[in-house]
Amino acid sequence: MVTIGVYGFDGGSFLQRLRDADVRLLFDVRQRRGVRGSEYAWANSRRLQAALAHAGIAYEHHPELAPTTELRWLQYAEDDRRGVGKRSRRELAAEYTRRYTSEILDRADLAVLVSALPSRGTAALLCVERDPEACHRSLIAQRLTDQHQVMIEHLRPL
Repeated sequence: MVTIGVYGFDGGSFLQRLRDADVRLLFDVRQRRGVRGSEYAWANSRRLQAALAHAGIAYEHHPELAPTTELRWLQYAEDDRRGVGKRSRRELAAEYTRRYTSEILDRADLAVLVSALPSRGTAALLCVERDPEACHRSLIAQRLTDQHQVMIEHLRPL
């Protein structure tokens, strides 16, 4: 399995990274499946799903793995305190990580993702942040590794 964000890619380079990693299934773990900014219009749900279908990549939305609005605002407050923007964040706040783990991840049945993994190729976890360390997808990935022995590679823009 791989993880990938939206920031730092354009539509073409994003799809190319997925093709290069032989991604056959994309798990979207965003709560809101839109991205602000015209440069990221390609990542809005309908456009993304159409591009993935054209590329032969299946799509599943898993909102049960998305952080709640309250959790997102907790992270934004910490970003403000540290003087970093959402697109320049390099790590998650400790309280966000603790609460995401207890409120979302501990209650999630990741066996559903594991059972859906393609027999050929790979699957991808998608959110928006460029760096996995700044995104909840890294917490999901670590749990998949720890509990289901899923090998993870984090894809970043080149």
